[in-house]
Amino acid sequence: MRLVLLGAPGAGKGTQAAFLKERYGLAHISTGDLFRFNLKNQTPVGLEAKKFMDAGQLVPDEIVMRMTGEKLSEFKNNEGFMLDGFPRTVAQAEFLETKTKIDGVILFNIDDETIVKRLTSRAVCRDCGNVTNIHEHDKCPLCNGELYRRDDDNETTIRSRLKVFHEQTEPLIVFYRAKNLLLEVNAGGEKKPEEVFASVVELLNHDKN
Repeated sequence: MRLVLLGAPGAGKGTQAAFLKERYGLAHISTGDLFRFNLKNQTPVGLEAKKFMDAGQLVPDEIVMRMTGEKLSEFKNNEGFMLDGFPRTVAQAEFLETKTKIDGVILFNIDDETIVKRLTSRAVCRDCGNVTNIHEHDKCPLCNGELYRRDDDNETTIRSRLKVFHEQTEPLIVFYRAKNLLLEVNAGGEKKPEEVFASVVELLNHDKN
């Protein structure tokens, strides 16, 4: 099974990816992780990306596609994976079609106000990386480590990221819906991650039948 995970920042894609990995054994291909790996190891594509990042510019589609394409080439025909953060544009989606067959695209629907509330309350553990709510815990509930707030978890930055997400993603929703690949999940409200995942499993099982 090969999936694309679509959803706004804070929609819970990382949490759902962990559930999917555990249940179905899918590899998690995150563009954020790919960027960090290529920058850290100073690969040719990483060095090209760094030039744009150092200049404060968006990394062009061509470089993002090359980086992702190199990663996809490592997978054999029968190996499953999920893509998180790619594709972000229709051009990237069309490129993806030339590299592999996608079985489904899971869209985690959540309204902007819920995301703003969720991300402005987010805290990360310095020791284990666990994400929790700053209003509910003084220390990490898993390891009792120190919690910190990410610099970009402020309302102005979050709303800016949401604006970019909507501009880039709405065409992708139309693109994948036309191909009957889109699976929509309600990830908003007071739904717990486990409840969202139950909906994901139900959709995937239904899609197989």
